[in-house]
Parts: sequence; C-alpha cells; structure tokens
Amino acid sequence: MPVPCLYLPEILFAGGLVHRDLGLLVDANGLAAGYSTRDSAPPATQTILLPEKALLPGLANAHSHTFQRLFRGRAEGRAAGGDTFWTWREQMYRAAAFVSPEDLYHVARATFLEMAGAGITVVGEFHYLHRDPQGCVYSDANLLSRQVIAAAQSVGLRICLLRSAYFRAGFERPPHPGQSRFYETPEEYLRNLVDLEQDFASADEVTVGTAPHSIRAVPLPELKQISQYAQARPKFPLHMHISEQIGENAACVSEYGTTPVTLASEHGILSPQATLIHAIHLTPAEFESVAVSGATICSCPTTERNLGDGIFPADTASRLGIPVAFGTDSQAQIDILEDARQLEYHLRLRDRQRAILDGSARTDWASKEPIGASLLRSVSSNGYAALGLNGGTLAIGQPADFFTVDLNDLSILGVDAESLPAQAIFALAKSAVRDVAVQGRLILRDGHHAHEAEIRGRYQEVQRRYRKHSN
Repeated sequence: MPVPCLYLPEILFAGGLVHRDLGLLVDANGLAAGYSTRDSAPPATQTILLPEKALLPGLANAHSHTFQRLFRGRAEGRAAGGDTFWTWREQMYRAAAFVSPEDLYHVARATFLEMAGAGITVVGEFHYLHRDPQGCVYSDANLLSRQVIAAAQSVGLRICLLRSAYFRAGFERPPHPGQSRFYETPEEYLRNLVDLEQDFASADEVTVGTAPHSIRAVPLPELKQISQYAQARPKFPLHMHISEQIGENAACVSEYGTTPVTLASEHGILSPQATLIHAIHLTPAEFESVAVSGATICSCPTTERNLGDGIFPADTASRLGIPVAFGTDSQAQIDILEDARQLEYHLRLRDRQRAILDGSARTDWASKEPIGASLLRSVSSNGYAALGLNGGTLAIGQPADFFTVDLNDLSILGVDAESLPAQAIFALAKSAVRDVAVQGRLILRDGHHAHEAEIRGRYQEVQRRYRKHSN
C-alpha cells in the first residue's frame, strides 16, 4: 500500500521558488501535497533523504520521433550536390522501413531510457509509423502505437501518444515509397485514433492526442476535420509540423495561395490546444495570430541546427507572450536543457548580443521573467501544458514528476539556491542527473534504472542488424 513520502533534498525548486531545508511531500496517489521539513512531516510519512542534491520539476519533451534514434550520427555526411532536410529524409525513410514491431519497442525503450537519464519525465511521441514495411495494415491497426506506449510504460515515463495523420506525399505529388508505412485514409485515421483513445482512457501515465503531420501531408479539408475532433474534447492536444522549411511554405502558397500558419489561422486550426512544431519561417502577422489564438510553439533547436532549418525567433514569441516548449525531435541529441540554452545562444549569434530572452530587462514584453526562470518554465510546465497535462511546477495537487541533480557534479559545482535556475539552464550537464520520479515513483535511482542492462543489450542487437542492413 503506497504511503506518503517526503523527498528531502538540499535545495528544492518547486512552485517557481527555490527553497532550502524543505522537502517535497508526495501523497499516496503520487501528487505533490506541499513542502515540509523532516520534523513537521505528517505522521507515517516515509522520508527519503537526498543529501547534496537539488530537486526540480520534471522536464517535458513535447516532440519526439523515437525510431529516429536508430540512425543517430549515421546521416551526417554530405551528399553529392549538397545535403538538406529533403535529402536527410531519405536516410530517415530507410530506418522507418527497417524496424519491425519488436525492433520499434526496443529502440523506443532505449530512447526513453536516455530521456529519463536527462531528467525528462513526460514525452509527446509524434508517431507516424502505422503500417508494415510493405504498406499493409497490421491485424491491429494501432500495433506500432501500442509498442511505443509499452516501451514508455516499461521505462516508467509518462507518454502522450500523438497519433500522426499522413495522407499524401504533398501537393500534386505521387505517393512516396519511403512513406508507405505512414499512409492511412482519413477514415482509417479517425477510426484508429478513436480506438486508441478509448483503449487508453483509464491507463496510468498514458494519454493520446492528434497530430496532423503537416500541411503538405494533410489537405485542408481533412485538417479542419481533425481540428474539430480535437477542439470538441477538453485539453485534447493537436500538434503539427509547420513552417520548418522555406520549401514547405512555398508549396503551401502554390496550393492555397498563402503560407501554412496564415492558412491554419484563417480556418480555425489555431487554438490553445494546438502546438506548432518548429514554426521558424513566420511573418510578423503570423506570430501575432499565434499569440491571439493561445497556441504553443515547440522548438527543437538540436534538430533545427542539425538539419539547417533556420533559427526560431524566440524573442518575437517571448515579446508576444507565446508559450514555448521544447522537443528532441530526431534524437540527434537528447538534452532538453541543452536545447533551452541553444535557443538563447542561436539568438546571440544572430544579433551579436547577450541575454536576448531576458524579459526582466525588457519594457515591451508580455513576460518580465528573468531568463533562467523563463526557460525553466519552457522546459517543464509549458511542455506539460502543450501535451494537455497538468504538471511541471510541483505545485500542490500536481503529479510528483521530478528529477534530482548532484550538487557536486563538476558542471554546477558551487551552485547556490539563488543561482540554481540560471545554472540549471546554462551550466547543468546530463551527468548531474541522479534520480527521476514519475507520479511520485522513482524510475531512476542514483543514475540507474532497474532494467537498464537488458534495455541496452536489446538495443545493441537491433543496432547490429541495422548496420548489416544498411551496408
């Protein structure tokens, strides 16, 4: 029978404030129940001492494609004639065609284990592998979705399975053989989405959302239908890649006479339930429309840097009060805190100035938050909200999803309570992460997972076969 716990670190960051000599009270249901000293904890509370550690809200990975971890570092060479996002996709298609349902499970487990080791407690899995390698429907049309969900459950991560709609290769383009596992008809998609949602309606730490892949993959009539389905359900998330590439915008203009975000705005797609992935190449008017709609933007700086997508103008989003979340996307690197610092550093290189996102020094911004606090909110509670979830601050009544860091780790050695938010963003290395809890249950203890050896071994087996397949 679960009992209330007091997690007692040296420094606690919760509710947006830094506390010394206080621990996080977690009730028997895994919810944050307050902050307490050891002496003032309620009777029968189990105390878990976390000496020389800081405890922070869990990090949210709002945009992930787990199977792409399989070819990390294997698509970095330059192709004859140049290498772009569009040539990189051919490498991705080869990995997508390779994985069996069992392979997908093992790749996802290893990817989620790495996320846990980076302090991530919830992942939004933007999932678009639906069919078998020949493009045929499995007897269970949601088999691959279930495999990814089972992998998250095995590791202990909270997951929002964002089931992706993918209906075509693009405007006036024939079906692409590399996308054969992605395609469904609109009728199949909605039926399978409803089935998945119902099957996991009461599952612990599992939710479902919708993810029309992009304007190029989902025509406008079907996009509107999916959006209406989402908006009819409270907090049901809708995520979509949008304006990642100039070429994507140009194709949308050819088909509809306008760019993707303007199209989405004019047809009621934007809402507080919507999260726009990347959203790099927007006009000032489009940023204004996103702000008015209440939608979130999810930036993926590591992938955007890796693919040469461009720099997301996060200062424009911050000025307008647009919530920004983060995702690891292609798994080229899994480090949400690194993504947050690089978001700022990209802007410093662009403008040749420092502290671009420090709202405390701005007179015309919606938020006056110091830079450390602002980016910590983006890596935690903004990501939870983008996935339709309550959490990310450890406020009373929220899920007790958190991670701890070793205050003696060289990356933050000498940190004090006052500088913790800024040091977490601009200095903390993954090597400092020691414990991770989801719903009050520790899934990582002193840097180790109960099943890590088996997860690593299974992943290595898949990698060996993939290398032979690719050569």
